[in-house]
Amino acid sequence: MDKELRILIQKCVKQDKEGQRELYTLLSPVLYGICLKYMKSKVEADDVFQDAFIMLFQKIDQYRFEGSFEGWAKRIFVNEALEVLRKKQRRLHVAIEDFNFNTDNEDNSKRLDLVLTQEELLNHIRELPDHYRMVFNLYVFEDYSHKAIANKLNIAVGTSKSILSRAKSVLRTKINAELKKKVS
Repeated sequence: MDKELRILIQKCVKQDKEGQRELYTLLSPVLYGICLKYMKSKVEADDVFQDAFIMLFQKIDQYRFEGSFEGWAKRIFVNEALEVLRKKQRRLHVAIEDFNFNTDNEDNSKRLDLVLTQEELLNHIRELPDHYRMVFNLYVFEDYSHKAIANKLNIAVGTSKSILSRAKSVLRTKINAELKKKVS
């Protein structure tokens, strides 16, 4: 490792803002590229990039000057991207379990995994009317309570519950239609 990078890392360990800025400038192109490779959208990549850099600066004192610093930093970014994807997958699985699918098969959840991709399900969610999609996403993917949704969207709690119910009904209808086409 060259002396300049070692000094820069030591500055970051001391939480020196200028050192952090220099390290950020030095590594940003490579590390942002990792985020873009793992995430579907630029917005998601930006979020992972920001969170991973915060984590890098929080953990930089754990770097032992053994091996490549860039490799160490890349692992943080890859792990952060994978964690975001795992959380998204878990939330999607919970969302799938919340539906009653009628495909005339005994194990609908396994059948759903076989014939409906994550992208297809997300496309159906994107097709929801705006207010349905907002409430559905806040409740299912962001783990907001109906009270929190009501406060955020300036609606009644009962309205939030009603909109969620209608959103699920619309999704159930669309997905059942698609599954019937695929199964037949």
